[in-house]
Amino acid sequence: MGHAVARVRFRQVSIARFAKSVLLPAVLALAFLPRPAAAQTEPPRKLTWKSVEFAIIRFNDQAPNSWNIYHGEKKGILLVRLWKRYLLIRIADEEVYDMDPQKITVHGDSVEWSPADIPEKPIEVTEWKERNVGSMQRILFRFGKNGHVLDLEIPLAINGDPMY
Repeated sequence: MGHAVARVRFRQVSIARFAKSVLLPAVLALAFLPRPAAAQTEPPRKLTWKSVEFAIIRFNDQAPNSWNIYHGEKKGILLVRLWKRYLLIRIADEEVYDMDPQKITVHGDSVEWSPADIPEKPIEVTEWKERNVGSMQRILFRFGKNGHVLDLEIPLAINGDPMY
């Protein structure tokens, strides 16, 4: 019976030695191998934004010739097209970002773009004013200290909450 116990003990020691000598380097090699590019990065998901109806824009107290306002799924974030320029406006943070128009795809009354395309730094805005004027939410701000003034009027729901 002593020989049988010795063989079992020898087998256990041999398996442990095999695991240390072969399996450990193999696992480490697999951990540090480069992964295929397709598995590392997924294409950025594009969001579809719809046009805001009954909104009003004033640029330096005049209506621009070409403009539109778009809303996404989250309330308080708007995308404004002013001529050929796109501005992402975060109302709660009082931030405005200048978006690259080449990364925005227009489909009739809606646009598509990826959140990964948002610039790191917002545009400098001053004199941010936000007011509820009955059935409209009015947002007014100035670009820089002495720059142009943008005035947005967004329709509100009957209970006073933003519709978009």
